Amino acid sequence: MKNIILGIGNPIIGDDGVGFRVIESLQESPPPGDVTITACDVSGLGLLDFLVEYDEAIIVDAIQTVNGKPGDIYRLEVGDFRVTKHTISPHDVDLPTALEIGKILKLKLPRKISIIAIEIPDAYEFSQELTSGVSDAVPLAAQMARDILNEGTVTKKS
Repeated sequence: MKNIILGIGNPIIGDDGVGFRVIESLQESPPPGDVTITACDVSGLGLLDFLVEYDEAIIVDAIQTVNGKPGDIYRLEVGDFRVTKHTISPHDVDLPTALEIGKILKLKLPRKISIIAIEIPDAYEFSQELTSGVSDAVPLAAQMARDILNEGTVTKKS
């Protein structure tokens, strides 16, 4: 089974680069198996290029919620996001909409996509450093990605 762990963000906008940092952590100690570990700074329809031909995908990205604290980690699924049909640019297409377009185009997309979202306080400050709470979440998010990969490989003992 072909898997991908994909970090998303912008590594020069501080905490928005947390997906890249999780990928760097995983590359230092890669999980076993056929796993591609990579990061990208694309969004919208550009994400489809990274997901085609994989059986399962884990996406790691920053998130900002109303009541979250920096460094909170959420495990989400694509269904946790609503599909938007009102956009003026292909770069603004959200993940669920991009996946719907991929299905219409009959692309071979992952049958399972898990999302690891790390709460950040700011996505607009130019920096290559993460704030302390977000930085502390990196090894935990990397372990969560390993755990998600292992979910499909556990066998029952007789």
